[in-house]
Amino acid sequence: MTGVSLVDSVLIAVATPEREQPYAALGLKSDEYARIRQILGRRPTSGELAMYSVMWSEHCSYKSSKVYLRQFGEKVNDAMRRDLMVGMGQNAGVVDIGDGWAVTFKAESHNHPSYIEPFQGAATGVGGIVRDIIAMGARPVAVMDQLRFGAIDAPDTHRVVHGVVGGISFYGNCLGLPNIGGETVFDAVYQGNPLVNALCVGVLRHEDVHLANATGEGNLVVLFGARTGGDGIGGASILASDTFTVAGPTKRPAVQVGDPFAEKVLIECCLELFALGLVEGIQDLGAAGISCATSELAANGDGGMRIDLDAVLLRDPSLTAEDILMSESQERMMAVVAPDKLAGFLAVTDKWDVESSVLGEVTGTGRLVITWHGETIVDVDPSTVAVDGPVYDRPAARPAWLDALQADSASVLPRPEDGATLRDQLLALLASPNLADVSWITNQYDRYVLGNTALSFPDDAGMVRVDEASGLGFAIATDANGRFCQLDPYAGAQLALAEAYRNVAATGARPAAVTDCLNFGSPEDPEVMWQFGQAVAGLSDACLALEVPVTGGNVSFYNQTGAQAIHPTPVVGVLGVIQDVAARIPSGWQDDGMNLYLLGETGLELDGSAWAGTIHGHLGGRPPAVRLAEERRLAEMLAAASSENLIAAAHDLSEGGLAATLAEGVMRFGVGARVWLDEIRYRDGVDAATALFSESTARIVVAVPREEDVKFVGLCNGRRVPALRIGVTDATSAALEVQDLFTVTLEQLRTAHRGTLQRYLGPVVGG
Repeated sequence: MTGVSLVDSVLIAVATPEREQPYAALGLKSDEYARIRQILGRRPTSGELAMYSVMWSEHCSYKSSKVYLRQFGEKVNDAMRRDLMVGMGQNAGVVDIGDGWAVTFKAESHNHPSYIEPFQGAATGVGGIVRDIIAMGARPVAVMDQLRFGAIDAPDTHRVVHGVVGGISFYGNCLGLPNIGGETVFDAVYQGNPLVNALCVGVLRHEDVHLANATGEGNLVVLFGARTGGDGIGGASILASDTFTVAGPTKRPAVQVGDPFAEKVLIECCLELFALGLVEGIQDLGAAGISCATSELAANGDGGMRIDLDAVLLRDPSLTAEDILMSESQERMMAVVAPDKLAGFLAVTDKWDVESSVLGEVTGTGRLVITWHGETIVDVDPSTVAVDGPVYDRPAARPAWLDALQADSASVLPRPEDGATLRDQLLALLASPNLADVSWITNQYDRYVLGNTALSFPDDAGMVRVDEASGLGFAIATDANGRFCQLDPYAGAQLALAEAYRNVAATGARPAAVTDCLNFGSPEDPEVMWQFGQAVAGLSDACLALEVPVTGGNVSFYNQTGAQAIHPTPVVGVLGVIQDVAARIPSGWQDDGMNLYLLGETGLELDGSAWAGTIHGHLGGRPPAVRLAEERRLAEMLAAASSENLIAAAHDLSEGGLAATLAEGVMRFGVGARVWLDEIRYRDGVDAATALFSESTARIVVAVPREEDVKFVGLCNGRRVPALRIGVTDATSAALEVQDLFTVTLEQLRTAHRGTLQRYLGPVVGG
């Protein structure tokens, strides 16, 4: 064998055009493989095949969603561009929040890995989104998570929930980042396909924004952070871009393994490198690893790149070149460094005890050339890898079953009028898994580390102070309702945006920007593609109506087992700005004798509601009407009321309707309330059950100090926001009294609300 190369080099690829290659096992279709051969004018080397397979995967290339996602960039106006500093296409969007400060935020999915290995899958999901924020030049200041699990009583749910929550809390707590909000949903439709979406927010000064690209011929390419190992190889192409079979995943590469302590050091190292001006740009290594970082940096730059894989520091010396290219080992970053700044760069990495190695340099060739053992194993135009991958306009068809589902309205379900039954139904709702207290989860997260958390669980949105001197801060909330989206994906996506927008507004902040994480079934199913297209159209139309730009996001397809897809679940995150966090509005009332007002109007809108699902096991009809103009007026009024300190508490109405909102308001600080429904029933023409459980949108309950009552009512009238006084707070009763119908004590509310997750998952930490 002496003198015979074992490396599949470009020269060997040219000489052996008919060699069979395992493209299908790497997730490529036969026509995609043929296109790669056409682009290269030869068969790809094994290294090139590895790169194209991960970068052309659904997870990395967005090949089935690009034709729809363009709407987010097309449906914009000048008002949406005003505060947008960096939009889609970068690691994360950046929004100007005033006084020279900016916020960067993004959500991503780690769904499939979190089913295979829940702890590490969820933990590395947090680590990956944090590195996206670091790469923009920002300091991460908060995280959130959006979780969907199978039925709470299903045997496998216990394994997944414990692993996912443990992984999130381990990684986030070790990083020292507060977890300030999120969602948890249990539904059998997610049984084999849990959704683990992670969001991170970072803050930075305007002048500190950095973009990731490889510019400047002769500049050096440096890999730094953890060593490269065999974990996560092909995760993007093989695990995140394929459907599970009934028996489990069809392909099982190793899930990534995270080290939050290494990432904590990496955060400080990156921020110091940026502060000292030692880097031209930094790219995180997440999905597709070195394949992604090198091809994206080169494609976004003005030249090419030459890389020597022998310089990569390895944990496992047995890795092949293809393994090194595809590895998704965590806590790694790639930097572009000018030669005269290399010494300074290495001094900083040495200070933080972060290993680094120079892999190559930026060239003027327009080619990405990678060598290994002295042989050229990759020679490609990086744009063909990272930018110009396949784009599919897949068949889309409205589901044949949808008409029957929409015709099956919850309006025909029996609605009680007697107080005893209404009380029992309220307690049943509060005890249902999706409305029950989630302290079992949230108590495992540190909410107040860093000392800037102004609001967190269980308030409507999380809020963080950015500037200690002025009190400037941001609020953020995420929402999605898969039940509504199953009934109507266009309206369902808009309702997700509306609820997140309303949650932010309820804190007194001004909604300013959007990120999303769009979770759907297989794009190869025409019905799923129809749902996806409808959801994107609905979300982009609603963003334009509310004038909040989408700054970036994520698409996760193949969330299904066999032919059974999850409900369409577009998670929408809304970020808002508040001038002084001291003016924030909590979700519960704390004082006696305040007037309770219902803002907005109530209709017979029980289709897809928590009441229909919990009390009757029903899903059908059409979701509540979307009222974007009313949502906007409501938000503007709340911001004005906050600035004048007219509101002591505000809580939006969503799942569970008015009944759930009132119960949660009472439980928040243990202050009771006396409420009457007569005015609602008379004005809106609804029965008691509808008044209590309808999920009509653009509604919020607020508590107003009596001395501010006249000003508040005048503000509502001036802003054209319907306001009905429906009750008063009562610190002496420790109960929720709905006059002429029922009274339920604080103890009874809390017993129902707190028991469910503990019963199925175990005792609450610190509970």
